[in-house]
Amino acid sequence: MNLKMAAKGKQILCVGLVCLDIINVIDTFPVEDTDTRCISQKWQRGGNASNSCTVLSLLGASCGFMGSLVPGRISENLPNVTPEDFRKVDLSQYKWIHWEGRNGSEQVAMIQQVVQYNANVSVEQRITISVEIEKPREELYQLFGHGDVVFVSKDVARHFGFNSASEAVKGFYSRVKPGAHLICAWAEEGADTMGPNGLFHSNAFPPKKLVDTLGAGDTFNAAVIFELHNGKSIQEALTFGCQIAGKKCGFQGYDGIV
Repeated sequence: MNLKMAAKGKQILCVGLVCLDIINVIDTFPVEDTDTRCISQKWQRGGNASNSCTVLSLLGASCGFMGSLVPGRISENLPNVTPEDFRKVDLSQYKWIHWEGRNGSEQVAMIQQVVQYNANVSVEQRITISVEIEKPREELYQLFGHGDVVFVSKDVARHFGFNSASEAVKGFYSRVKPGAHLICAWAEEGADTMGPNGLFHSNAFPPKKLVDTLGAGDTFNAAVIFELHNGKSIQEALTFGCQIAGKKCGFQGYDGIV
């Protein structure tokens, strides 16, 4: 994998969830077992892959989302993307495909379709694969070994007993495939990555006032992907991810990112 190879004229595809986030705004952080008056309520499109796709678009990337959509505002039990659904994708349109870890075994089957595609095209036409492992669920851990870039969450790291991003990337690195980059963000502690060239760190860039952290992790992932897709180094991508995620926490929603 050549992370410095810029992709011209091809899209980034995000595969995963879109959902409805109902956001209640209150004066102060609630005290347990007390009633708190809601100042306002906002309905907002959410879901990890959907949020990352939004941020990529705002940053200027040509991107697409693949997931279950329905008309109207409210729905339940939307099906996950299946390998059969994914076979309908024209892979020649994409230079990067990102999976939000959900139905792990089926997602591995989708990734294998991309691996087979990559084996039959030139190096310049190959698709970079990234995966996000956010939830501490056994089925998702098989995704570690299938990404060129692997994002693992603080929650998963803590579930395994790691107490920092650097501990996590060192501890999990044996699970990823040779040459891959493993990335872990740790909120106000910044983020770390480990890859074939060693360990890299970026400090956090907190806003002057903390307003809205919903989707900060999705923003971080998108910003890192954006930089790597455009040929930047892993250190540049990690720093940019922390900068954009920190900026996002200073306002509600995503429209102030750029």
